[in-house]
Amino acid sequence: MQQQVDMPRLLEALDDWGAVRLGALGPVSEDASHLLQRKRAAFLVSATERYGPFHAEVFALFVLHSAHDDEVDAVLRLLARDKQLGQTLALMPAVRQELEKRGLSLSHYPERAEQSGDVLRGLGRAARDALSTSQTVEGPRYMEMTGRWTQLPPPYQQAAHEVERALALRHFSADSVALGTFDAMTFGVPLGFYYLVAGTGQGASSLSQGHYEQATRELAPALLLGTLYAGGKGLRTPSEVRSATGVQATELRSRGLRELARQVEAKLGVDGLRELAQNIRARREVGRFVAVGGVDAALALRQARGDVARAQALMSKARPGAAGASATRSGVQKGPEQVAILADDAARPLLDGTGAAERAGSLASLVDEGAGLTREVVEARLAQVELESPGPRLPRNLAVLEKQRPSADAPPPGAKVSPLWPEYVAYYEKRLGELKQGTAVEGPLRWAPYELMRGWFDRGLAFERFMMTLLEADARLPRAERRFLGAFHEPRIHRYVGVKKPESGLRYADVLIIEEDGLAGGPPRVETFSFKSRNLSGLKYEALVAQMIADAREALGKYGGTLDIRRDSLQFLLRGGSKVPVQRVRLVYEGGQLKPKDVDALRKAVTATREEVPGVEVLFQ
Repeated sequence: MQQQVDMPRLLEALDDWGAVRLGALGPVSEDASHLLQRKRAAFLVSATERYGPFHAEVFALFVLHSAHDDEVDAVLRLLARDKQLGQTLALMPAVRQELEKRGLSLSHYPERAEQSGDVLRGLGRAARDALSTSQTVEGPRYMEMTGRWTQLPPPYQQAAHEVERALALRHFSADSVALGTFDAMTFGVPLGFYYLVAGTGQGASSLSQGHYEQATRELAPALLLGTLYAGGKGLRTPSEVRSATGVQATELRSRGLRELARQVEAKLGVDGLRELAQNIRARREVGRFVAVGGVDAALALRQARGDVARAQALMSKARPGAAGASATRSGVQKGPEQVAILADDAARPLLDGTGAAERAGSLASLVDEGAGLTREVVEARLAQVELESPGPRLPRNLAVLEKQRPSADAPPPGAKVSPLWPEYVAYYEKRLGELKQGTAVEGPLRWAPYELMRGWFDRGLAFERFMMTLLEADARLPRAERRFLGAFHEPRIHRYVGVKKPESGLRYADVLIIEEDGLAGGPPRVETFSFKSRNLSGLKYEALVAQMIADAREALGKYGGTLDIRRDSLQFLLRGGSKVPVQRVRLVYEGGQLKPKDVDALRKAVTATREEVPGVEVLFQ
């Protein structure tokens, strides 16, 4: 359903409570996640102010239980940034206890310093506990609150009524109005998909019967969570369930849930279930990947040790024709949808052989000597991408950097299963040393933006590999049938060729095409390609044009004009020396889901870019 709508626009249109309810159904898409966390934080603030901390605690637990750890972390950071933690979640004992259990203690989220505006905000909040002492005060607020109770799952409704009775009897204190963790609902793991469980008719308890009677308390929640995420699609689709009603439908759904649980447990094993549940709870990205990909995605995730990008690559390798070799060798061109699928699934290099799992995700795994992607090239390209990354960075203050120095043995909760964490520690240490020597101008990226930057870097390399396959297939076609290389007699395709210009220094061209036919006089024909995996889908027209013009100018500045080709093996083709003019520069964007949806706006943006930077041809693949 999310793929059929504009999720950011949908979330913007919902009020805060509506967004909270939507987020409880499962992990939202990446482009809408930050909006959901913003609305969750805003709802917690308003609920505490309007209903009082005791009543709001029920809603807060609902928010907490339906969010992944990285989402909760984002909400806590938003509240701390606005100095709202002390006025909301810090007043709720059950919430504090739940956060402690998940490794998200409020002590890890210091609030900002006092500001002048906080005084006015505090005055406006003076009566926030009115409902804590009388359910008849502020009638409209009470009606609003009780109306929202009916939209909560039954365990939360029951908890809300218990709080109501305790407050009415005035026999309460901060400790006696404790709410627990609702273990009866989903074995202590009430993370999304609650409504799917409820639809089975006591679906959660069904998993504790049969051969699951001997399951431990640790395995039971992992089994439930793994089943609902990895098998959710299969549970909803059978036609007999859709056509049945009443008790029959409930029994069919319950039977389907039990069968799916057996399949998931058989394929993943006990340890695999534990790891899957931990990964799903920790990161929204993992939950969405498994929910969309089903059991196959869960298996790939286990093989990739929790690394979503590598799991996508493993699924791509298993998918027939994913590499695109057979289609391109026969001259068949892939459309944007196929290219997008490949680039998504091949976000990391595919590795075979002994030790592949240990090497995956590291810089060494990206090296491809045969294609010209040496260690030197990988490090140079990654350094350039890191330098240009807009992600938030730590300050250049050496004392702060020393204090926050990461340890390879103590990764944060979101990095425990990531093979990139040791690389990040090494990167941090290197940048710290450069700052001490005065050779660096920027502080290191924080962990989350570094991980995101590396994901896009790997995705870009995957797109380059795919485009290389297309170009090689194009070169084998008769000249009149070629799409890209029709201007060449005998095109010779090279990747990551070192090229130098006085104004830009040494760069590595994504692809350089040089004419191998020595019959033509003068310097050989040379063309260059620059590939971009950049998400342009959400940009307005003005921003889209500005981005494309900036990319075109960069491509022309680095790979256009007269290039000094530094690769020794190509010197015999140059004839007139290493410095040669480039006849054409092509800027090729990855299409699919990254491509702007407004076709007319995209066409106008491409035209405007070509007019502004006439030496560059802009394409989407």
